[in-house]
Amino acid sequence: MKQVDTISVKELLEMSKKMFEAMVKADVDLDKRIVVVDMGMHADGEAYLLENGSKQKDLWGINLHPDKYGTAEFVEFDSMINLRPSQGNFSRGVDDEKIRDQIVELVNKVVYE
Repeated sequence: MKQVDTISVKELLEMSKKMFEAMVKADVDLDKRIVVVDMGMHADGEAYLLENGSKQKDLWGINLHPDKYGTAEFVEFDSMINLRPSQGNFSRGVDDEKIRDQIVELVNKVVYE
């Protein structure tokens, strides 16, 4: 697992080779503007972020598909850590469009070609 300020698509492509699918798991802290990548389970990144002062309500799990960089399919909203009925999120996705937009905006600032 790695906390990143920036990361290239090429680096993500290398990381994605370890997974069953060509993807990289990532967690984001929208409040602190932190992105962690390359973990076996989103829960690992979540634990790391919580141990380092993040708040649960600010954390979201996503999958990055580096081979789809530049398309709407680059960021996939699918993680068990997103399942939070107490926050109104009833799926493994991210139900709130504003939060999805904030996640994509953060990812676009971190990932470069």
